[in-house]
Amino acid sequence: MTPRMNIFQAAPDAMKGMMAVEKSIEDSGLEHGLLELVKLRASQINGCAFCIHMHAKDAVKNGESDMRIHLLDAWRDSPLFSERERAALNWTESLTKIAKTHAPDDAYEMLKAQFDDKEIAYLTVSIAAINFWNKVQIGLRAVHPVETPVAA
Repeated sequence: MTPRMNIFQAAPDAMKGMMAVEKSIEDSGLEHGLLELVKLRASQINGCAFCIHMHAKDAVKNGESDMRIHLLDAWRDSPLFSERERAALNWTESLTKIAKTHAPDDAYEMLKAQFDDKEIAYLTVSIAAINFWNKVQIGLRAVHPVETPVAA
């Protein structure tokens, strides 16, 4: 796959704005690990190899287990995820698949049971942001880095 362009070079002001949004999410108080799971799950749904690669690496670097990453697609059927994570992942799927789900009330009620209004606001912005990044990276054919395997 050949990248189509570098959006950071082509639209630097827009990317500065998005980086400011990312910084506000980072500073929101939401758990970093939770945000990585959300970003990774949305990226899986959207099929963004660049973002899956980035967020899986970031999650592992920040202490996430390989097994939880492997089971993320099956979070509903795994006891490895907390109720708070389940609410966030459910909301992530609802918003990422919004054309089908229309963000149902039961998904929002599940969220309200685990998060306060500020957290819901920033979580929602985070989900919107990762969906933006997925569309940009897929559309412009961003290629994730390829690490050379370490010889045993």
